Amino acid sequence: MEALSESYRSKRSALRRPKLRVAEWVTVCFFAYVALISPWFPRRPFLKTQPLLLLLAVAILFLLVARAECIRSWAKPVSIVRDLLPIVTTLVAFKEMGLFQPLQFSHRYESVWIHWDDLVLRHWHLRAVIEAWGSAVPSIFESFYFLVYLAGVFGVVTLYLVGCRKRVDGFLTLYVLGTLLAYSLFPYFPSQPPRIAFPQVDPPQVFTAMRGLNLWILEHGTIHSGVFPSAHVSSAFSAAWAMFFALPRRKVFGWAMLLYAVGVAIATVYGRYHYLADALAGFGISVAAAALFQIGRLFPSRVSGASLWNRRLRED
Repeated sequence: MEALSESYRSKRSALRRPKLRVAEWVTVCFFAYVALISPWFPRRPFLKTQPLLLLLAVAILFLLVARAECIRSWAKPVSIVRDLLPIVTTLVAFKEMGLFQPLQFSHRYESVWIHWDDLVLRHWHLRAVIEAWGSAVPSIFESFYFLVYLAGVFGVVTLYLVGCRKRVDGFLTLYVLGTLLAYSLFPYFPSQPPRIAFPQVDPPQVFTAMRGLNLWILEHGTIHSGVFPSAHVSSAFSAAWAMFFALPRRKVFGWAMLLYAVGVAIATVYGRYHYLADALAGFGISVAAAALFQIGRLFPSRVSGASLWNRRLRED
């Protein structure tokens, strides 16, 4: 009896031991990656020891929150906080990329990318088609661009509403992976958006209130280290792929998110927030993130969000 009692207590203790979720591990790995590569970028005037400090801060934050969830009276509210925390830390990761802003931009990438934009917007008449009905369609695309900041929150809320909260970590794993993979390339492609580098080349001819809001946000809250690849596009498409995985029997949510992601990609190019090359690269990164997630399903492991997701799907 004493042996059984001791075994029960040890199992109960193990169950209450704080553990990071998969999306949290992905986030910590990203901050560790940034801290690791920082010494190889000596000509970035804003870059000092911040990446290492941010890595420690984020890791400690996740561990403290995980520990707090083990306290019975705090478990439920803290668990809800953890469902949103990886989304918040992606914003921190985005701001961190601003540390890699160079002293000056050579525009060697942008001078090539701008020709492709001009081909699509002017010669293939994409801008004319969007603006053919006045401000209505441009306002829709500008709204798509604005709402991309809430794509992750929308996915989490959707899973709550349809009674599939247990799949939130799987959704966030793919969403965060696709977003952070885009961020991870910013230091290698210092670049300026077309609205700044080439303000006279194919700018929108219709100014809307939503465009004014987007420009205000970019003026006060964006970074200036690079625009390639487009994290707006990669995060939107990653949210779509994640929704397909999370709700395989309710594909309407995945298709809706996919349609929205296409709108985001068009909006980034039309609004001159990104080059076409940025949008295509962002899409490619989302596909790569989905492929990595799928590999996790084929090769289960303790740290595989996909395998954990599969077990929970079988439980439903």
